[in-house]
Amino acid sequence: MLETNKSIAQKDFVLSIEGLTVSFDGFKAVNNLSLYVEEQEIRVIIGPNGAGKTTVLDLICGRTKATEGSIKFKGTELTRLNEHQIVHAGVGRKFQNPSIYEDLSVFENLELSFPRGRNVWGALTFRRDAEVVAKVKEIADMIFLGDKLDMNADLLSHGQKQWLEIGMLLIQDPELLMLDEPVAGMSVSERKQTAELLQRITKDRSVLVIEHDMQFVADIADRVTVLHQGQVLSEGSMERVQSDPKVIEVYLGH
Repeated sequence: MLETNKSIAQKDFVLSIEGLTVSFDGFKAVNNLSLYVEEQEIRVIIGPNGAGKTTVLDLICGRTKATEGSIKFKGTELTRLNEHQIVHAGVGRKFQNPSIYEDLSVFENLELSFPRGRNVWGALTFRRDAEVVAKVKEIADMIFLGDKLDMNADLLSHGQKQWLEIGMLLIQDPELLMLDEPVAGMSVSERKQTAELLQRITKDRSVLVIEHDMQFVADIADRVTVLHQGQVLSEGSMERVQSDPKVIEVYLGH
């Protein structure tokens, strides 16, 4: 164990979670959790309902404050920062339901998320110049919406709305992207395209995903963490966790 801790300490991680605990009226939703995410890694968190998966994302992005423990992003302690500061540090988070401006076009949704417009002065002085247009088109092509820039967002399919929200995060260029059930409600073909998208974007960043679709997990995950009652039950490759008797008993067997 000492050797393992030593090797962990010597390694540079994008995200280092150690001893993380949060209690709600005495109930520990996350209990002494330690988790380490490497650069350009797709880490998928799975587990039964109530395992603490979404709470972990809430803690990382500052929506929920930890009772104990540490969350370090590239060496910066996130537990001391508010949500806005965590976003500016380079952490982007997508929730389960798409949060987009449905009365605006795809182009306008992406443009609104362009970094220069995200503070008061930037918003007042923001101009649609060649740099903005080029970046919007680049991201739109990446999220399979390059031919739908002028379409109102409310006319997109559910899967396309999910892609648009991912694009709205990507245009801010986060170094850690967190996605909560990104393929829920998607067609089979959209799930395959989403897997391709996530594989591409890890060239520049790490991705932390919560997901229930085991085929999708197998398609994208570099490493899988299984949570149960707020703790790590098992961790490793998809093959390893699928064959772990503890995982089969509490999650996959059902």
